[in-house]
Amino acid sequence: MVKREETMQAASVQPSAEERLGGGHRPSLKSERTNSDDHQSRPLTELRERIQPEVTELIKQQRLHRLCEGTCFRKISARRRQDKFWYCRLSPNHKVLHYGDVDENTQGQVPHDSLQEKLNISDIKAVLTGKDCPHMKEKGALKQNKEVQELAFSVLYESEASLNFVAPDKHEYCIWTDGLNALLGKEMTSELTKSDMETLISMEMKLRLLDLESIQIPDAPPPVPKEPSTYDFVYDYSQQT
Repeated sequence: MVKREETMQAASVQPSAEERLGGGHRPSLKSERTNSDDHQSRPLTELRERIQPEVTELIKQQRLHRLCEGTCFRKISARRRQDKFWYCRLSPNHKVLHYGDVDENTQGQVPHDSLQEKLNISDIKAVLTGKDCPHMKEKGALKQNKEVQELAFSVLYESEASLNFVAPDKHEYCIWTDGLNALLGKEMTSELTKSDMETLISMEMKLRLLDLESIQIPDAPPPVPKEPSTYDFVYDYSQQT
């Protein structure tokens, strides 16, 4: 009987499958895969760079459209939250912010004519967020309230004047800070923009790659077929003989 030690010794001197096939000079699968990935990623990267400006413009127009619809903001004092509201919206020509007090937390759009104040976009010097906002630097509860700070933003104009906001939620905060930065010709940097950018670029790349594979994407949904003349086509197993 062959001992276990002898069997292990004999196995250790046998050439590996890779050596038998290629004499030890065959490149590894890992390196082949890496070369292949590099070759494929280059055109994909170029496609992504080509799509990105289009998607950025699409997101920008969506943000500006939302600013034109406007948002109702709650007035917050340094001492306590008050049940008073004000409304702000962008003019259709993207040149003026109209704002003013409203009686309640309205859910619909407020007409421009009913908003008493206005601020020209050309007069805006900067957009500040979080603890850098003037109303977050004031002494009181707001300065200590982290939740409010994360929703705060301010528009600076003239010398030291500012229009101060506290968004109703994170989504509106991203919409307004993106839109205001876009109006000033600055980059939109919110988490919402990053998420939208990744989603839209991924979808657009998949659609364009389908085009490369000669798969035709219809411009309209297929027509709904006519109803059958009868619905009596259920097979009755009980009638089997």
